[in-house]
Amino acid sequence: MDFQDLGFFPADILLPRPDVDMTKWAVVACDQFTSQPEYWQAVEETVGDAPSALRLILPEAQLNAPDVAERITAVNTAMRRYLDEGLFRTLEKALFYIERTQSDGKIRRGLIGMVDLERYDFTPGSGSLIRATEGTVLERIPPRVQVRRDAPVELPHVMLLIDDPGCTVIEPLEAGRGDMEALYDFDLQQGGGHLAGWRLTEQQVSAVAAGLAGLCRPEVQTQKYGMGSTQALLFAVGDGNHSLAAAKQCYEDLKAVTPESQWATLPGRFALAEVVNSHDCALKFEPIHRVVSGVEPEDVLAAFRRFYPETSDGAGEGHCIQYIHAQGRGVLTVPNPTAQLAAGTLQTFLDQYLKDNTGEVDYIHGEAVIARLGRRPGCIGFQLPAMEKAQLFKTVIADGVLPRKTFSMGHAEDKRYYVEARKIQSL
Repeated sequence: MDFQDLGFFPADILLPRPDVDMTKWAVVACDQFTSQPEYWQAVEETVGDAPSALRLILPEAQLNAPDVAERITAVNTAMRRYLDEGLFRTLEKALFYIERTQSDGKIRRGLIGMVDLERYDFTPGSGSLIRATEGTVLERIPPRVQVRRDAPVELPHVMLLIDDPGCTVIEPLEAGRGDMEALYDFDLQQGGGHLAGWRLTEQQVSAVAAGLAGLCRPEVQTQKYGMGSTQALLFAVGDGNHSLAAAKQCYEDLKAVTPESQWATLPGRFALAEVVNSHDCALKFEPIHRVVSGVEPEDVLAAFRRFYPETSDGAGEGHCIQYIHAQGRGVLTVPNPTAQLAAGTLQTFLDQYLKDNTGEVDYIHGEAVIARLGRRPGCIGFQLPAMEKAQLFKTVIADGVLPRKTFSMGHAEDKRYYVEARKIQSL
């Protein structure tokens, strides 16, 4: 079992004691339901005084609260209290296989381990083994750094994607569940579905390492992406990019005050994450559409045609972008696009248009919603095609990152729930 060149390792994973109510323990990723305080109030009422990951996170809706410093202190205090009280048990050098039953009834398979932050870079165009899929907003990192800096443990909502159309790494684990140690099996609160997890055997851990190594082989990367001798891309961040970026910043801060000879043993060098195959049938890539408001629709369309002079009306070869406004609807086709995705072609234009003109853009989920909002006076909606899963890694390699708000991976209630933890400080 050799993970050294993969940037991914088994970890000393913390789980609550068997007597803890796991339904109350697990809560959804902190960046969900940010505009729905009633959701988090319902979580609070469900949890009550029971041990819960709710006490170990700071929902993003509270990041700008006037007492945010006190809230962060309370989170760190709760972490230490749970550790002191022996609430956690440690599974050393472990990988977990998990099955998440989503709100639609489909089962998403995942693998829990830790990634080496030395192999991760969120800079667009990076050649690192682990890369961001979207542009990182630097202003969003410092608040997350504040939460992590003094935290003795981490709880992950980071989801990393692998491009494994042959289903060679995670999917074979399902047949071997009978050989694994069962860890948890419970319903998630607030309509989150169900979660079950198992610990891999040593033989299964070795098989995972071999499968990941196979995805890294130069001939495999060249065949899939047609990019020649590029540096291998093994993991693309699907969810939690800014949280992983904050972990990276905390690690860089530690390196600045730690002798280089000790960097390899810093607990903060690593971050717990879930790995999911981008080709998992339960994982949906849903397009995110755009509505531009405060504009004259025909002026926007005219500007689009000037921006891309070869644009033709109607569907054709190239990037096809549907539009709708109060007076009608249609399709614009941009032949020979320079961007990999239609979202990139559209977003490049919108960024320039809104820089030069008045108007605002909103990012919209769902065809029915875009049709309704696009027809409002002074608005125009642009409906984008869904991104094919095979395009994800190729676009990150070719364009550096995906265009802003390219796709969404499932609904809010299907995002990761906090269950597992890991120590990130030497206590």
